Amino acid sequence: MSIVRSGATVLALAAVLSLVGCSASPRIDDRHPIDTTHRSLTQESRVRYLILHFTWEGFEDSLKVLTRGAVSSHYLIDESPPRIYRLVEEDRRAWHAGVSFWAGETMLNSASVGIEIVNLGNRVDPTYAPYPPAQIDAVVALVRDIQRRHAIKPHRILGHNDIAPQRKTDPGPKFPWRRLADEGLVPWPDDTAVDAARPAHEAMLPPVAWFQDQLAAIGYPVPRHGELDAETRRVLMAFQMKYRPSAWDGTPDAATAALLEVVARPGGLLLLGADGVRRPYTP
Repeated sequence: MSIVRSGATVLALAAVLSLVGCSASPRIDDRHPIDTTHRSLTQESRVRYLILHFTWEGFEDSLKVLTRGAVSSHYLIDESPPRIYRLVEEDRRAWHAGVSFWAGETMLNSASVGIEIVNLGNRVDPTYAPYPPAQIDAVVALVRDIQRRHAIKPHRILGHNDIAPQRKTDPGPKFPWRRLADEGLVPWPDDTAVDAARPAHEAMLPPVAWFQDQLAAIGYPVPRHGELDAETRRVLMAFQMKYRPSAWDGTPDAATAALLEVVARPGGLLLLGADGVRRPYTP
């Protein structure tokens, strides 16, 4: 009996080694093996961004849109229960970002993973629907996993409204970006620096051109003509929804100016480390 077991073990091990050998030595065909013994040091994952969305629909309609229509996403996270569905493999492009821009890069579908979160947004309530805590727990777990595997830089975890503020408002002001910051996933403004910067802006509010310059320095697509038009307000709204969700009407006030100054300043953002210490983070 022991001899039979030993033989079976050897055969199983040989089969595993054979599979490993095949995966390590891919072939175009029988005459053209591909040698993979040499690796370039200058490489990174094609996935450089992680984009968060809300669906604006319930689960069934969201699933139908994302699997049968022109729009797609790598992941869909249901509300109750907060189940995670993979709809597109990460090595394939999903059509979730649309016309998009961040820090000089455009058309981010090709360089991003998209996560759609089942949430009605402002479809029913103009103040936006809340996200259940259990659903956010699932979002945090998925974001952490994707970020780790692709080494996505924390400042490249963004909302759809960050990269397309003229068209989109998701994931909206109820999405808890601060929770992601407290998990060490995204950087967050230094609160002490923001408090210190605010009095000067209360005494004299910067011109609209200054607000546009700061938004552009962070990465937002924003006009640069010095006028407070509807386009500029929408970009300010996207920024406020993330960093000051208590008031997000697109008004360039002192509180927004203080936040903008700190976020755009080198070292003004802090990132929570594994040791629980927040340190300056420069994109």
